[in-house]
This record gives sequence, structure tokens and C-alpha cells, in this order.
Amino acid sequence: MHIAMVSGEYPPRWGGIGSVVFHLAGHLAQLGHEVTIITRTHAQPTPQQPGVKVIHVPWRKLPMAFTRSYGKHALQALRRLHLVKPVDVVHTLLPLVSWTVKETLWVEEHVAPVVSALNGSWIGEREGMKLAAKHKEAATWKNPNDLAILLTAKHYAKYEQAALDASSLCVAISDSTRSEFERWYQPPEDWWCETVLYGVDHQVFRPVNHDHEEDQLAHEALRKKYGADDEAALTGLPGTKTPLLLAVGRLVARKGHRTLLRAMPAVLEAHPDAKLVIVGRGHMRGTLMRQAKRLGVGHAVTIQPGMPFDDLAQHFRSADLVVYPSYYEGQGLIPLEALASGTPVVTVDQPPLTEMIDSTVGGLFACGDPEDLARAIVASLNDPEERRAQAERGRARVLDLYTYEHNAVAYEALYTAVTQ
Repeated sequence: MHIAMVSGEYPPRWGGIGSVVFHLAGHLAQLGHEVTIITRTHAQPTPQQPGVKVIHVPWRKLPMAFTRSYGKHALQALRRLHLVKPVDVVHTLLPLVSWTVKETLWVEEHVAPVVSALNGSWIGEREGMKLAAKHKEAATWKNPNDLAILLTAKHYAKYEQAALDASSLCVAISDSTRSEFERWYQPPEDWWCETVLYGVDHQVFRPVNHDHEEDQLAHEALRKKYGADDEAALTGLPGTKTPLLLAVGRLVARKGHRTLLRAMPAVLEAHPDAKLVIVGRGHMRGTLMRQAKRLGVGHAVTIQPGMPFDDLAQHFRSADLVVYPSYYEGQGLIPLEALASGTPVVTVDQPPLTEMIDSTVGGLFACGDPEDLARAIVASLNDPEERRAQAERGRARVLDLYTYEHNAVAYEALYTAVTQ
């Protein structure tokens, strides 16, 4: 089967969608399919995979508007591709590609059935920003991308509506995302929508092997780097007095980093030598560091920019607890990457995070409530043996349910169904 994947993100753009498309394409190729990715141009080189071809197209470098300009160029590239090598199914990754109903129907008639992956919605992004603002996360106007979403989400939502109206099949990345499309959009009566939660690379995101010398040395180096290096921490014992907390996500309001910082004084009261590392790019670094200093926790907080997957994976596996206080997600891959790494997760007590995280693999707190977040973190740190058990159960959950091998098989079945 020749699968054309239309994705606004693809490595070296290692966003959530870019990472998913890269790994899903590779695993589909391993199943014997030919995959062509149509994505945006990028100055850096694109990693190569056997059986996967990448076509780059121009795009207008403006917030939100790029989805439309990229979509038009992607459609032209898809037309040319089909003339050279007939396409059997077209897999679009929303919301980063904007096609009209007319354009989607043209693809359905002249190229192949369209499978539209619903990776969250623009309306959901907007509502998440409003919720974050309600909890005093940050001013939206400070970030051009967030401001564009706030002002134009309703306009660009019409392209998502077009996908619902004209695609052969929609695939939501969580039951929560499917519900929000049913609530905020108008699916046709004969709407066909399935749910497939994305997986993670369980070979990159894996636990520390303390019996392996290179693993142990890398673990020790990272713990020493952040001053979270008592004897228990260095040897991988859960009863450390220098716990390392990790938060990963873009430095934007809806990721909830300011709520996490407001929780830190209570965390440090219970665990004075705890450290927090935040990993992410974005406009809020200065704001967050100033807030940390005002709260008297600056000595315990480090903010790192984005980093290669191998470095990020080392942070996941060497941390004692991952904290994910996001106000909105289509699914949220960070918690799964943490579980795959053998690290429990504290996250918000609302979908879609509760579709993956519960008390058996971590802890939950009331969204936007720093006191409840501190409670959940401290409860986890106070019970090291339960954290160890959660780590084992979390890794097992990922291997059982949330891998790219699972995703490739699921999508292969959906492609087959839609082309018959």
C-alpha cells in the first residue's frame, strides 16, 4: 500500500505530531508499506528511514496562516505524486493542514480515501488558553502564536469542520478529543470516527539499567548536574532525600508551569533538597525564573531549552517524578514517555490525561490548583516504595498499549477498511 501522509510537522521539527509521524511512518514501512511524507520545508537536514520518502513544500511563515498556505502546496505535491506513483490512502494530520471541503472531496475523488487524524482542535487550544489565563498563568499577548490562536481559532476551525464533512474516516487521538469535536463542531450524521491513542518509542524512552556501566555513569552525571545526588539517588534507590522533579513542555501559558512553580514552596517545605527541572522552549523563560525567585524557590529550579531525544530520555529515566500540569492536550505524549522511562507521573485530573494516568502509575490533582498539585507531589515523594511499584506498572502499561508497533497495526487495519 502506498500511504501519503500530509503533516505540517516532521523532523527536524520534533514536535508531538512530527515525532508521531516519523515513528509511525517508519513502522508502517517495516510492515511492507511505502510511505511518502509531504511536509514543510526546513533548513536543517531531514533524517532518512528505509521505505519512507519525504517531499518538502513551501509555506507562509505566519502563525496559523501557515496551515492554509502549506495545505495548498501539499495538495499540489500530492497531485504530482499520485501521477508518478498512485497513492492508496491519504493520511492528513490536523490541525496543521487546512483543506476546504472542496479540496478534500477532490482528493477523495481523484487520488484516494482521506483519513484525517484529529490531533486536538483549534477550539480546544483556545479554550485551554482561556482556562490557563483564568488561573493567572500568563498574558496571551506575550506570545504571537497564542495570540493568533485566540483571535483566529474560530476561523481556522472551519477547515477542521471540512475534514469531518468530507473525509472517509476521522481518527481521534483520544476519547476526549473525539468528544470535543462532537461538542464544538457539527459532525455529519454518517460520521465515521475511531480512536487510536498514540504510542511512544519504548526503546529510546526506557528505564535506567544500573547494572550497565554507561547507563549508570550517565545517570550519575545527570543527578550531579542538578545537585540531586545523594547516595540513594545515585544508586537508583527510591528513598532519596534529594528528589528530582521533571516537567517537559513548551514554555507557554497552557502548559501550566506557573501553577507548578506556585506549588514548589510547599514541596520544598516537605522535601527541602528537592530540585525541579523544566525542559522546553518558549517565550516564558524569563517570566518563570523571575516568578521562581519571587517565590523563594529559584535555587531549586532549572529551566533547560529543548534538547535531543537521547538527552531528554536521560532526564526522563533519571528523574524521580514527572509533573505534567497542562491545561489542554489532544492526548499528551509526555506522560507516556515518562512511564516508558520507568518514572511515575503527577498530572491533572481531567481527560485526556486520565485516559492514560491513574493512581496505579502516578497521581492526579485538580487542574490549576497549586495546593492540590503540591499535595500530589509530596504524597508521591513520601511513598518511595509505591513509586517504585508505579514505575514498573507504568512501563508495563506502555508496552501493553502505547507503542508505535501498536499504532502501525491499528492504522494498517483502518487503511485497509477505508480502501475496501
